[in-house]
Amino acid sequence: MILGLVLIALKALGLAPVAAWDWWLVVAPLALAPLWWWFSDASGRTRRLEEQRHEARRQARRRSTVASLGRRH
Repeated sequence: MILGLVLIALKALGLAPVAAWDWWLVVAPLALAPLWWWFSDASGRTRRLEEQRHEARRQARRRSTVASLGRRH
């Protein structure tokens, strides 16, 4: 999404080399974003990343609790 927005801004400002590109090429990242999100969900990538974030938060809470108790672990 960010890439698509940046390309649109570069095209609108007339900055080379994007200014010479066709519009369909400039907006292609915006069109492909839903396809990427579908693939990410279908492959389980989204769930794995969320589980990793959850585990990291859990470990950080555990370290914080152990540290506040004055123990090393």
